[in-house]
Amino acid sequence: MTEIILDNFSEISPRPHSNKLLTTSMHPEQRVVLSNISWQLYENLLAELGNQRASKIAYYQGKLEIIVPLVEHENRNRLIDRLIVALIEELNLEYNPFGSMTIKKRKKGAGKEPDSCYYIQNESKVRGKTELDFDRDPPPDLALEIDITSSSLNQFDLYADLGVAEIWRYDGRSIKFYRLQNGEYVECNFSIAFPILPTAKVNEFIDRCQTIGTTSAVRELRQWVKSQ
Repeated sequence: MTEIILDNFSEISPRPHSNKLLTTSMHPEQRVVLSNISWQLYENLLAELGNQRASKIAYYQGKLEIIVPLVEHENRNRLIDRLIVALIEELNLEYNPFGSMTIKKRKKGAGKEPDSCYYIQNESKVRGKTELDFDRDPPPDLALEIDITSSSLNQFDLYADLGVAEIWRYDGRSIKFYRLQNGEYVECNFSIAFPILPTAKVNEFIDRCQTIGTTSAVRELRQWVKSQ
């Protein structure tokens, strides 16, 4: 992993004959960290780069981080997403997946693109919506964070300011659950969204995907849910 840190970065200008605000070429896994970035510049960057990109952008209190995920990063994200969807279906829950949408609150100086995020408890409040305003709409109930090489930003403070109730964080070896309590994240052994689910079952599922295949691992998971 290569990390580039730029301090006192106050302006990003379009290149000649280009309508793009910033063009970044990075080999996995690289991080670019920019300091002293205004909220408006962050907004401009999001608008110029758009949603069809491999990179992910996070912003917290003047510091901006751009990352291109590793192959392992994306694989674990997809596997854990399959587990979540299977749980939801077996438990007959309604949900609304919003993938890696940008969650941002200007008053908090915080913006984040989770690896995956879901509305479960508050699904009915965003049902049918294709655009969300986090000054009015609730944040996702669950965010999945694949943090194999460790972010330069304080992810817990950032997510706390965004008000996300539950985080699942995978560090390349195992997953941990965290719930927001009195403005801080507290590690817990069972999920808020899925009270029957311990962290050990998620780690077991990831291991089983590697040994027997994803389809078979999902089938085993569904059988386990039925037995609870």
